[in-house]
Parts: sequence; structure tokens; C-alpha cells
Amino acid sequence: MNRDVTIIEVGPRDGLQNEAGFIATEKKQQLIHMLADAGLQRIEATSFVHPKRVPQMADAEEICEGLEGVPHVSFSALIPNRKGFERAVRFRLGEVNWVTSASPAFNKENINQTIEENLEAFRELVPLAKEAGLLLRFSIATSFGCPFAGRIDPDVVVRLAEQALEAGAGELGIADTIGIAVPNEVYALCDRLVKEVGQDKLSLHLHDTRGLALANTYAAYTAGIRTFETAAGGLGGCPFAPGAAGNVATEDVVYMFERMRVRTGIEFSKLLDASEYAVSLSMRMPLGRIRLVEKKEQSTILF
Repeated sequence: MNRDVTIIEVGPRDGLQNEAGFIATEKKQQLIHMLADAGLQRIEATSFVHPKRVPQMADAEEICEGLEGVPHVSFSALIPNRKGFERAVRFRLGEVNWVTSASPAFNKENINQTIEENLEAFRELVPLAKEAGLLLRFSIATSFGCPFAGRIDPDVVVRLAEQALEAGAGELGIADTIGIAVPNEVYALCDRLVKEVGQDKLSLHLHDTRGLALANTYAAYTAGIRTFETAAGGLGGCPFAPGAAGNVATEDVVYMFERMRVRTGIEFSKLLDASEYAVSLSMRMPLGRIRLVEKKEQSTILF
């Protein structure tokens, strides 16, 4: 199906990683299958982090073993270090996602490294990822604000993006980890990045802590961003970012774009079913709006 924008679904990883009670592997796999059936062609399935750090992702290997029967999807996993990469490379993945932060304070708190130390570790992985045929994504957390250091200078984000591409990153993810950004800030940074590193290299990852994620999505679109990371039901939150709420909801983003006649390639009714199932797995407050309207009206929202 033709697409004008690409949606990267991060619900199985970012949407569920902060749940206190362990969610059965079979249920996570069911969610992945439902999302794929709805037409999501890029799905972040899990993360290869230490289970003591993120207990919800302790079944990463089992999740990846269950991806073999899902066609037409590029699956990804978050990797925090080389050991995570070595675990991930054994499975049917098209992408791995490396995360650093534009904030030195957040890096220190989260991974106990400086930005430069983290970049050097990333550089060492580049030839290994190429040899394995994996797209190596580089996500920049706290691109707009940090819970420990406050606002982030856009110059820092742009320079880090340039360094990541110079090191060999295939794509860049720009993340508003704590949901602090407002539309004019999003437009300004995205417009600058599109001009300096190119539209095809960029994706945007927004959290909806202050209810502005959908407005920020539109601001990024007007600036030229065409790839967006979202989570079914608006679930999620970073275990290492105090106060961060869930992601912008996949169904809200798809509804907005399709109403704008911007094609997503996603079957909306099946997406709503997947979002409803995702919410049923969570004990957290879902942030998606359109799912609630649809549930109340008991009818398909017409585009």
C-alpha cells in the first residue's frame, strides 16, 4: 500500500517496558501479530537490556523467536551496549536501535557514560551491524529537555546527530523523552535537522506527558518529518526518566493523518483492535483519545 508517512510502532517495547507486573510472552507476541496484521511494517518488538534494569523485557529472546512467522515487517530491538547487540544479532531482526542522550546528566544517570564514551561504543558496532545486514538506528533521547538538567540546547542535538551519521548511523531518532516540547520548538529543531541531515534519515519519538504530542507531530510533519514512532493506546514511559508519561498514540496519529489525506498504509479498524488489546495488558493510564471515542460510539470512524 502506498504511504506518505511511515509509522514505527514501539508499543511492544516502549509501551510495555514500564509495567510493574510481568506480561506473559504469549500476550506480547499476540500484540505484535495484531499490529502487523493492521499494516504496521516497522515494529520495535523488545529490548536487549539487562533484566534487572528492565524486568519486563526479560523475555527478549523468546519474543524474537516468535517473529519468524510474521511476514512483511522489519522488526527492531533496542540495544544499550555491545552485549545487547550480540544477543540481538542472533534473531530475525531488520534493525537495532541504539540510544544515547543529548543530556550529559541523563547519560550519567541512565548508562553511566559520557556522550563521547557512548559514541565511541556505537562506532565500534557499526562494522558489525553492516556485516550482519542490520539497519543501525541512533536515537537521541531528551532532545528537548532532561529531567535532571532542564532544557537542551538545539545546537547540541544537531551536533550529536551529525556525529552519529558520521559514525555510520543509518537513521536518526529524535526523542522528546519527557514530553516537554511545544510545537514551535519541535518545528524549529525538525526544520533545521531536515535541512542539515536530510528528511530520509529522521524519525520523531514523542511522549504525551503534557498533552501536546499530537500537536507536536503535526508541527514536525510541516517541518518535513515523514517517519514517526508511536505506541498503540498511548502507553509507555521511560523507567529512567522521572515523570515521563506514555507515547503519542498510534491510533491518534493515524486518524489525524488519514483525515488530512496523508496515507499511512494502516487498516484503522484493525489498529483499534490492537490498541484495545494493548491497553488490556497495561495497568497504566492509556493516553490515546480516538480509541475511547470509537469505543463509546461503537461504530467505525469514517475518513
